[in-house]
Amino acid sequence: MKLYTKTGDKGLTRIIGGGKVRKNALRVAAYGDVDELTSYVGLIISEIAAYPDLKTQLIEVQQILFDCGTDLATPDDSRGYRTKPEYTAWLEVQIDRYADVPPALTEFILPGGAPIAAKLHYGRTIARRVERQVVALQEVEAINQDVLIFLNRLSDYLYAIARYVNFKAGVTETNYRRNKRIFH
Repeated sequence: MKLYTKTGDKGLTRIIGGGKVRKNALRVAAYGDVDELTSYVGLIISEIAAYPDLKTQLIEVQQILFDCGTDLATPDDSRGYRTKPEYTAWLEVQIDRYADVPPALTEFILPGGAPIAAKLHYGRTIARRVERQVVALQEVEAINQDVLIFLNRLSDYLYAIARYVNFKAGVTETNYRRNKRIFH
């Protein structure tokens, strides 16, 4: 099989089931955004050697994101959806595991801190954008709801582990200062 098909030369792409759609279709945008998130998680994995448990979990997240992308590239469940409620349940266990390690927050924090934590925060924002794209798709076409639920929880997971990494690295998070600016 050749890497190029030339279908894209006319602004079209094939989705699972053989149909062709425009490359700017909501469905293509949704699974394309999942692909971007999967790749960004891969970047994080390449730099997270100090946290082997998180690395293993993030590789599993990538596997699940591939299932999410497959489900979004499938116009109906005639082939059976891959993303399952158990994936979200697993993420919730991980969120609970890491969220209670750093001290509880009393204010909003600014994204940042240790370099890997900052990347996890950025991954969280990508996950939120992907979630918005999937919501836009579900308004016009049927989707596997488990994909949307998983993406929603994934951003929470990335936030929890970003805080965990900052805490373990001894980095103090920066609180958002509402209505207090250094300039006048």
